[in-house]
Amino acid sequence: MGNFLRRYITRHPVRSQRFLEILPGVVSWSLILFPFWGSLIIPEFVAYFVITFAVYWLYRSLSMSVLAVLGHFRIKAATNFDWIADLKKNFPKNWNSIHHIIVIPTYKEPLDTLERTLDGLSGQSYPLKNLHIMLSFEEREGKEADEKATYLVKKYGKVFGNLWTTKHPDIEGEVKGKSSNTAWGARIAKKELIDKQGLDLKKVTISSEDADALFHKDYFANVAFEFLTTDDPFNKIWQGAVVFYNNIWKVPPPIRVLASMFSVIQIHILMRSDRLINFSTYTTSLKHVVDIDFWDTNVIPEDYRLFFKSYFTKKGDFEVKPIFLPIFSDAAESNTWWETFVNQYEQLKRWAWGVSDDAYIIKQYIMATEIPFWEKTVRVSKTIEDHFLWPVNWFIVTIAAFLPPLLNPAFNRTTIGKTLPQVTSSLLTLSLISMVIIFIIDAVNRPPRPNRRNAFSYIMQPLEFFLLPIIGFFFSALPGIDAHTRLMLGKYIEYRVTEKV
Repeated sequence: MGNFLRRYITRHPVRSQRFLEILPGVVSWSLILFPFWGSLIIPEFVAYFVITFAVYWLYRSLSMSVLAVLGHFRIKAATNFDWIADLKKNFPKNWNSIHHIIVIPTYKEPLDTLERTLDGLSGQSYPLKNLHIMLSFEEREGKEADEKATYLVKKYGKVFGNLWTTKHPDIEGEVKGKSSNTAWGARIAKKELIDKQGLDLKKVTISSEDADALFHKDYFANVAFEFLTTDDPFNKIWQGAVVFYNNIWKVPPPIRVLASMFSVIQIHILMRSDRLINFSTYTTSLKHVVDIDFWDTNVIPEDYRLFFKSYFTKKGDFEVKPIFLPIFSDAAESNTWWETFVNQYEQLKRWAWGVSDDAYIIKQYIMATEIPFWEKTVRVSKTIEDHFLWPVNWFIVTIAAFLPPLLNPAFNRTTIGKTLPQVTSSLLTLSLISMVIIFIIDAVNRPPRPNRRNAFSYIMQPLEFFLLPIIGFFFSALPGIDAHTRLMLGKYIEYRVTEKV
């Protein structure tokens, strides 16, 4: 079977690509519609399907909450640790031998956002002369990009080892977005630091940093320690906990709930080595990036593509390692509530568009004969599961249990028909334990409200989480099915930068 699939993919690259692009939409729509038509024809199968999914959902919810608690305590320990002192103690002669390139791809980011990001980098505990910043603007931003570049170089040019700026041109065959811009900036940075200044390629890391991200002050000291202590630093990506807390108190309540959920999910995922994949802002070795020929320029979701490109190029000998320090990012925000909601929807649709990488991942999985079957299967199946079920979860969890007895009166008179809503409701009620834990972890990690709070605001904060069923539809299920359907129909989306204010 494996040989047949490999031959088919080799002989029919376009046909196999389209089939694999259509597959996620077919699967998600089939699972969403199954409780509707199945309730009329095979209601018993629908009932067992819904109960099985509820058990699965309970398992995922409880395991996430437990791991989020463990991740929270690991982060608290890491933030209180003196990483510079530990570097000097363990590597007295070469504690500061590692240099860090930070590529910041930017398109129409407000100047104050870029200033805030550079201010954050200037507060790193690691020697600033070992930090080399590449601001990679887009050429299509025009004169405004030149003005920002000039101002920022003048203000921060002497703060770091290097502060470069470049403009990524529109190149035929490239997809406009973060991946192609990061690749451009990384190539220029490599020429400047390695080819011109002569630094050792093997002693340099490279980070892709979102323009709104703020690293914890010890992030690069921690990365340097991990780089120096690991046996194979060229087969690693390091990932911190991306938390969307920069503007958490400025956004509308529905967006604040989403930002809280995303933040706790990112804390929990650091504890899952089987699911941990680099996301948004992360670090790897420059040698590794050079070895795999940098980021791909023909894709929108650059983080997952970089991981799987690395994983299959290195024949499975590659992994993402957690850095238990926060990376603070912005929640989606705009000038009005409605514009903020649209901004959030578009961001989530872009994230859901990560399913477009599944065709590449599945093809590489089939062709990768050198990687042990179960090893690659576990790694790939976790990602496929998350991507394929993104639009499905909400429908099965919220409404599927009510459909068989509602649409099939005869089934409603059976024992399982009468008890199905109660059984699934009980299972899903148990999963609310995880919501309480998520609320607590979020409450102790998010920054304090900048202005004085009254008693009403304390009461309303936990009540915001009761918006989740509505929020889940508009900001999870809907953008997910939007992305899956567009991919299925071949209506590819263009990269849209999340607006900053």
